[in-house]
Amino acid sequence: MFLLKNHNFIFIAFVLSLSLLAGCSTNKIISQKVAREFKNSQVIKQYQVGFALYNPADKKMIFQKDADRYFTPASNTKLYTFFASLKMLPDLMPALKYTEQNDSLIFWGTGDPAFLQFAIKDKSAYNFLLASDKKLFFSPGRYSGNFFGEGWAWDDYDYYYQPEITEMPIMDNMVTSTYASPNKINIKPKVFAPCFEIDSTQKTGNFQVRRDFLSNRFHYPAVVVKPGYNQQNPYKTTTQLTVEILADTLHKPIGIVKQKIPKDAKTLPGAKRDSVLKYMMLPSDNFIAEHLLLVCANQIGDTLSTAKAIEYITKNYLSFLPDQVKWVDGSGLSRQNLFTPRDNVYLLDSIYRLVNNPEKLFDLFPAGGKSGTLKSAYPKTSEPFVFGKTGSLGGVHNQSGYVLTKKGKTYIFSFMNNNFVKPTAEVRAEMVRIMTYIHDHF
Repeated sequence: MFLLKNHNFIFIAFVLSLSLLAGCSTNKIISQKVAREFKNSQVIKQYQVGFALYNPADKKMIFQKDADRYFTPASNTKLYTFFASLKMLPDLMPALKYTEQNDSLIFWGTGDPAFLQFAIKDKSAYNFLLASDKKLFFSPGRYSGNFFGEGWAWDDYDYYYQPEITEMPIMDNMVTSTYASPNKINIKPKVFAPCFEIDSTQKTGNFQVRRDFLSNRFHYPAVVVKPGYNQQNPYKTTTQLTVEILADTLHKPIGIVKQKIPKDAKTLPGAKRDSVLKYMMLPSDNFIAEHLLLVCANQIGDTLSTAKAIEYITKNYLSFLPDQVKWVDGSGLSRQNLFTPRDNVYLLDSIYRLVNNPEKLFDLFPAGGKSGTLKSAYPKTSEPFVFGKTGSLGGVHNQSGYVLTKKGKTYIFSFMNNNFVKPTAEVRAEMVRIMTYIHDHF
């Protein structure tokens, strides 16, 4: 009887060892073939490339090319904001902190980006303030930081992808102008309507609104507005302007009071966290990303600080990464961010295990040929095989995420391209070619 059991044990151990050897052999074959694709690529030889391919099933790195070197991540940074939000934020994000004192309701911002955001349109805070029969007072001063993130390009101040950072953002911290008639535009929030004026010296070209650098003075050319026109311009934020917009939106007076948050202050639940994460990931929304870090900061103290949130997250949740990260903002607009491809794949592996539901996770990511920033990168197919985050700046184009293969495997990858001068389309096409090769052959 003992011999039989012993033989069974030996047989099981033998089978397991064969399985492990087979797995190692398969990974080695994949590594050799992927290495050949990189070696034979004439495009990749012209700039700096880092790549890591990881098998989450056996927790093995399959192939690395300069995967321990640092690259500018651009919007791959949002993967870290995504991870931090999963770790730190409840299913319903905190929309406001508030207290009721006699006939007054005093509230503080939490950095929540969902408040009347153009896509999410969360009205939790709006409905709460609207329904109150008390006098409303906003207490500012929680945000500790500049209106731009560290290392941001100041000459991008007027572009939709770089709105300012505030403790209580409203409507993306942007002014939206849309077509009303050939000679008229609609402006929202309406409080900005008096700030718009025609530039009579411009009588040619396309209709486009521009804002002065240091003020909320908007001007547009004396040309016809075409149907379908829709534009967003960031506005210069101030506490007074936040209150004016809020009062105009609620049709109720809002006062300003300086007061510390009491220990018994209540938290108003707001938008669903995963919905906000999806709206950040698919279009790569910088505004949402930056403010999610402030909401994370809200969870650890009274000060809304990007730097403090990053320090806390790095210390408490990222110790498993092989390389020390240099992380300065939530969106990746800053070129001061530096991550390695192997850090990215280990982070993505942690996200994969944290969500523990591939279908749910992949729904939150852009899908190749189907949705978000990967929609036009890959050919349209009935079953997308790449789910990931892109990242682009001048001379920077990255993809990091999950690739599904024809043999039913799921691999994690990070493909980082820096310092190229050729058109981004050529770099993207080479990435797609190699990722498609991995999908087709493994």
